[in-house]
Order: sequence, then structure tokens, then C-alpha cells
Amino acid sequence: MQLEMQSQEAVAVAERRECNHNEKRGNWSSKREFILSCIGYAVGLGNIWRFPYLCYRSGGGAFLVPYLLMLFFCGIPLFFMEIIMGQFSSIGCIGVFRMAPLFKGAGYAIVVINIICTIYYSVIIAYPLMFLKHIIFQAKLPWDSCDNSWNTDHCIDVHQVMHHNFTEREDLRTPADEFFHFEILRISQGIEEVGDIVWPLFWSLAMAWALVYVCIINGIKTVGKVVYFTATFPYLILFVLFVRGVTLPGAAKGIIFYIKPEWLRLLDLKVWADAAVQIFFSLGPGWGGIVNMASYNSFRNNAKGDAILIPIVNCSTSIFAGFVVFSVLGYLSEQTGIPVATVATSGPGLAFVIYPQAIAMLPLSRIWATLFFLMLFLLGLDTVVRSAMAWPYSQYYLLIVLM
Repeated sequence: MQLEMQSQEAVAVAERRECNHNEKRGNWSSKREFILSCIGYAVGLGNIWRFPYLCYRSGGGAFLVPYLLMLFFCGIPLFFMEIIMGQFSSIGCIGVFRMAPLFKGAGYAIVVINIICTIYYSVIIAYPLMFLKHIIFQAKLPWDSCDNSWNTDHCIDVHQVMHHNFTEREDLRTPADEFFHFEILRISQGIEEVGDIVWPLFWSLAMAWALVYVCIINGIKTVGKVVYFTATFPYLILFVLFVRGVTLPGAAKGIIFYIKPEWLRLLDLKVWADAAVQIFFSLGPGWGGIVNMASYNSFRNNAKGDAILIPIVNCSTSIFAGFVVFSVLGYLSEQTGIPVATVATSGPGLAFVIYPQAIAMLPLSRIWATLFFLMLFLLGLDTVVRSAMAWPYSQYYLLIVLM
């Protein structure tokens, strides 16, 4: 009886401590804010420009076998571990590693990595802002033709590429390619040429920094409210682009190219390694963001349910994004006569060159381009905001970056 009373008193003391600590540090206003924040953190540009190409290159539908196995045997357990680390300690990624003095430096290393990645990722989300500026303030899409001041003699309409042999094609560039490299980036001829500051890109970057700062200025109080838009609206845009994509001529060819299984690729160890890398890259364990967001949870939150739901939503988004991307690539192949295997690529080339070129060929292209680049910006913004929250004193984010 006495032991039971002591146990109840210990629980009561722990609850009072938890309550006092949470009042000082803050909590999510609702469970939805935590789930949406984690989804916004996990679902990023890699889901759009990396996974679809990786899936096609690694055996199409067959790639889903190692991908899903890595999800359930590696991704979800790691996600669960980081949630409970943050939730049960109620401290960020630096403090949580003090439970084992040997690993105390890991927390500081995570913060340094987040600072570096946040700075370069902010540059990436400045690119969609540049595209949106040109879309809004110009009469037509600037990458629709070769009639612009930045175009070179190598620029050629995408419909005419097939009329040239392979040797000539290596020297030719599409309008979207030249627009991205010569107008957005204004890239120099080589590393030996320093070049000048690209002021339009500089101001877009400054705007991106300012928006991130506004999102985190009051910690989870503002992040928890902003996330209702930044984490959900990209899904609406993705669905609209999916409906438009699958109704295009040639979409079926692109989708079949994306999901057609090559079972023999499962014998290649690189395919399994790529699946593991994609899971780790997409879910973001080890980066501190999950621990930090979970630290604002209630002590009795259902961590297991969250650790299952969020990774599944993230991976489902990647698979769904593949249909959005390859339906449009199939349309581009149908219109130009270029094989899907040739137009398919990954990384910034897909998001800022290939897909915009396909959009330019659609009716009402300005609308689709606006939606696409707004989606890219919101996906990137969510990732930067969650990474910046891993910084100590994240309210000084803008000052630190400017220094």
C-alpha cells in the first residue's frame, strides 16, 4: 500500500515537472500541428525531382520492393526512435545527447550540418521565386522561345531537336535550358571566372531568408500555424497537376515507362543501396529535425502511431509524384518525338529545365507554371523552416545567415 502511494506521488511530481517545463518551453497547440510539421519536414524537393527518376532507373515498379522493405525495416524504426528521444526528453537535438556523454558532440555536429544545409537550401528555394517573378511580370513564359536577350545561337525549339543528328544535338540547348542557366543562374564560363553578383537572384534569396524568419520568429507558435498552409497546399497543387498530366496525350507512355517492372534489377546490390539512401534522405533521421519537433509533444502522445503514419505519407507522396512527373514527360516525348528515356532526368534539371519545357507546350501554360513553381517553393520552404528550428536561438536565424 505504501509502495503504491509512493508510486502515485512520484507520478504526480513528474506530471508537475512536465507541466512547468512545457509552460516555459511551449507545446504544439494540437497533434495536427506536429504531424503536418513532420510531413512538411520529410516531404521536400527530393520527393519530386529525385525519387521518380531513381525509381525508373532502378527497375520501375520492381524498385518498390526494396524501397518499401527499407521503409518498414529501417525508416519507420529510426523515425520512431527519434520521436521518442525528443518527446520523452522535451529538449532539442543538442541537449538530448547529454544522456550519453560520449555522444554529446553529435548534437553540436547536427546543428552545424543544419546551418550549412539551411544556407544552401535557401538558395534552391530562391530559384522558384525567380521563375514566379518572370511568370507574373512578363507577357508570356520567357522559356517558350529563343527570342530573348539571353538566348545564344545554340538555342533551338524543342520540336526541332529530332531533325538534327546526335552530334549536332550535343551543341543544342532548349529555351528552358538557356533560361535557367543564362538568366536565372547567369552562370560563368568556369571556376576561374568569378563574375558579378546576380542581383535578381540575390533579392530572391533575401526574400526567401525573410520568409523563413517570419515563419520561425515565435518558434512553434508561428510554425504551428504556418504549417496548415505550407504542408497541405502542395498536395492540392500536386493533385491538380496529376489530373492535368494523366489527361495529356502520351501520358500513358510516360507512366508505363515509370512503373514497368524489371525484376532482374533486384539482383543488383546498387538498387538496394539506392532504396536505403532514398529512405534516409527523404525521412531525414539523424538531422535533428525530428527530435526537435517531437520535443514539443505532450509526454503521452502516441509516438508509435505518428512514426508509422508520417513515413508512409512521405513515401506515398514520392510514388504519387512519379505519376505527376512521368505523365508530363510522356507528353513531352509524344510532342517532340524524343524517347522518354532521353528526356527523363533527376535533380534540378528535371524541376527547372525539363518539366518547365513541357509545361510551356500546354494550353494555359502560365497557370500550370505558376502552380508548379509555387509547389516547389512551399516544399522547399517547409524543409528549410524545420531545419532552421534545429538551430539554438533560431529566432536569430536571419542575423546569423547575414553574418
